[in-house]
Amino acid sequence: MLPDHSDLLHEVALTLFPNVGPQLTRQLMSYAGSARNALHLPAGKLLKIPGVGPKTVGLLVGKPRTEALNQAEEALRRAEKEGVQLLLYTSKAFPARLKLLPDAPALLYYQGTADLNHPKTLALVGTRQATDYGREQTERIIKGIAAHRPLIVSGLAYGIDIAAHRAALQEGLETVGVMATGLDVLYPAVHRKTAEKMLTQGGLLTEFAFGTPPDKYNFPQRNRIIAGLADGTVVVEAAKKGGALITADLAQGYDRDVLAVPGPLGSAASEGCHELIKSNKAALYSEPRDIEQLLNWDLALHLHGRPKAPKTFDPLDFTADEFGLLTVLQATPNREEHLDTLAWKAQLPVHLVAGLLLSLEFGGVIKALPGKRFALV
Repeated sequence: MLPDHSDLLHEVALTLFPNVGPQLTRQLMSYAGSARNALHLPAGKLLKIPGVGPKTVGLLVGKPRTEALNQAEEALRRAEKEGVQLLLYTSKAFPARLKLLPDAPALLYYQGTADLNHPKTLALVGTRQATDYGREQTERIIKGIAAHRPLIVSGLAYGIDIAAHRAALQEGLETVGVMATGLDVLYPAVHRKTAEKMLTQGGLLTEFAFGTPPDKYNFPQRNRIIAGLADGTVVVEAAKKGGALITADLAQGYDRDVLAVPGPLGSAASEGCHELIKSNKAALYSEPRDIEQLLNWDLALHLHGRPKAPKTFDPLDFTADEFGLLTVLQATPNREEHLDTLAWKAQLPVHLVAGLLLSLEFGGVIKALPGKRFALV
């Protein structure tokens, strides 16, 4: 075993059991206090944890537990050798925007140089069958927002995804590719050169263990990470059905801003974008200013066009619950949120949150808005 990584060893092992998803992983760690404790609880105590039945107990004890620990040990060795970070949801380096989501992954495999908590993050997605128009619009969008130095997120797929990554690299922006495979299984393989450059100017990210192949069911699951990582998502081209529309729906469900680029009338590659706009699921994109205004990026530029540093808070100046609320607001695209949503995201009772917000308002840290919404000052 690896004594210096004992806690991480058990945490990784807990994510490797079949049919034990991210939510149950959190449940087990919450009730047991740690992954180590969860993997050494007797069957009787495991059965007292909500969501744990006899089948789950059978997975967590005996031979399956030993096999998972052995797989985790091998994963840690490989990660250390290849410079891969294993980020549990409790890690400070885990993306804060993603951590707030109820279906967030419990563990991420990350290789790269970009800060996953970059103050400005934008996802660009679209069809694999991109047209020249779509690729041109993707490049124009990236050039138009380059002054903000955002982190560009996409899925490393054919079409719009790879066009977004390459345009970001061309503009000197960091870009992260979210994969539907293990980090060692690059798909599609023809994008290897771009992916290798991204490792020094962005990174590659996945929730799937080493060796995971490009199973078709992994791609919709991957899309929720793309949507959850970003302040907003721009759909450049999308047919009536496809992964880009799934990502847009997920982003909207996460209360993130979505924009869609209109295409030529009659273009099958833009039918999905037109439907998003007509159904009010996405704002119409016509120029970079639309992104700046929707995400409030225009307010973050200095007179010389350089981004302002994001406001930071010292946890020693606040109670744990107050600091939790401020963290939620900082991770919200417009730095504002509804009272009920704040309570849900912070996992605190509404009546307690109302009192905390009043105290923070008196302290000049936040301000109340119409409709029970609150924003950072």
